[in-house]
Parts: sequence; structure tokens; C-alpha cells
Amino acid sequence: MVHSQDKHEHVRQKYERDGYAIFRNVLDSNLIQEASNHVDWLLAKNPELRPEHLHHRLVASDPFWVRLISDDRLLDIAEIFIGPNIALFASHYISKPPSDGKPVLWHQDGSYWPLEPMEVITLWLAVDDSTPENGCMRVIPGTHTMSLHQMKQRTDIPNVLSSEIDPELVDESKAVDFVLKAGDVSVHHPNIIHGSNANTSVKRRCGLTIRYIPTSTRITSNQNPSSLPVWSLAKVSMRICAW
Repeated sequence: MVHSQDKHEHVRQKYERDGYAIFRNVLDSNLIQEASNHVDWLLAKNPELRPEHLHHRLVASDPFWVRLISDDRLLDIAEIFIGPNIALFASHYISKPPSDGKPVLWHQDGSYWPLEPMEVITLWLAVDDSTPENGCMRVIPGTHTMSLHQMKQRTDIPNVLSSEIDPELVDESKAVDFVLKAGDVSVHHPNIIHGSNANTSVKRRCGLTIRYIPTSTRITSNQNPSSLPVWSLAKVSMRICAW
């Protein structure tokens, strides 16, 4: 493992208290540049997709993407929170182009997912530097202790998910911006309220979400768009256990 047991315990305590944690300088600059180039390649190959919607349906047939989510440095982080028997649930590049990147309205991830139990950890890998100016992720610390709420459709303004949580549940005065350098990783709980503003800057803001689950968690719907053929991806790395 890349971190000491004392460090693990400190991180777990912060995660249990706040619902998130941040790891700095996780992936090297060469691999991050490859990931950045990968996004450009995916956009050229899938011109019908918005840059915010390079999602899980593309993963299984993409060797680089599978190699990236199987990187031991990412799996080491996931292991801190869900143990060593790790499988991939979903992954999604959210690339906000300069001056045109859509916001992600306040929401709870777990409300969208057919998982039993809701044991899942999201790693958010910064492919670009992520700042308030270009629409970095924001969380409301402590809201991971809330129950999951049904999301409400919201289409009157352009946004990535076309939905949001009841605004009455959101205290934006407590929001924390995740200011990350490319190669940093944030981790967040499936119940925490989070979102991000539009990118109105001249710089792209791209991140890769990676949703890991322990192999004891069940995907309860074959129709859910987040569901992947987890068993086929699980064979790629010895650290990801087959179903």
C-alpha cells in the first residue's frame, strides 16, 4: 500500500466526519497527459456526445480506459474505504469545455443507483486543474449522514444530469470547493450533496469519475444505464476481483 496504516485511519476518520477526502499527486503527469489526450480522442470518435457525457457505455471496449481505472494507485485508495475485493460499477469523464461547460446541479449520487447495499466509493480524478473559475466540484460537508432523496427533474436550465435535489435541503453557505491539480483525486460518499457550477472560464475542466464497489454489493437492475459488465472488467487487474 502507498499509505501507512496511521494515515489510513486519519483519512477514514475525516471521511466518516465530512463525507469526503482528497489525495494529492496520485497519478504521474505522463499518465494524466495520456488521459487528457484520451478525452480528445473520445470526442473526435463520438461527435454526437457532449463533452460532459463521455460515460460508462464506452468503457468496456476501451483498453486505455480500463487500464486507467485499474491503476494500482487508484485501487489502493479505493481499498481504504471498501476493502480489497474491488469491482468497477461505472466510470464517466465529465469534461466541461471553456465558456460552455454545463453545471451539475446539487444532487446525491446514490439516488440514481440500483445498488444493495449502497456500499460504493467515488474517486474523482482531476485530468485538468479544477478551480472555482472553471467549475470545480463542490460539496456540502456532513450531508452524507442524510438519507437518500429522490431527485427532481430540472430542464429549464441546461445541466448535466437534468435533475437536482430539493433546494430546501441545500445550504450553499457551507459549500466547500474541491480545488485540485491535475493528478489529484477526491473521494466522496454516495449520500453527500454535491454539484458544480458552469465553466465560464477559458480553460477546460475535465475529471474522471470512477465508481468502485466491493464484490459483495449487488447491482439490482440490468436496465440501469450505470450498470456495466463488471465481471469482464474485473479480469483486467489482479486487484479487481471477479464476480
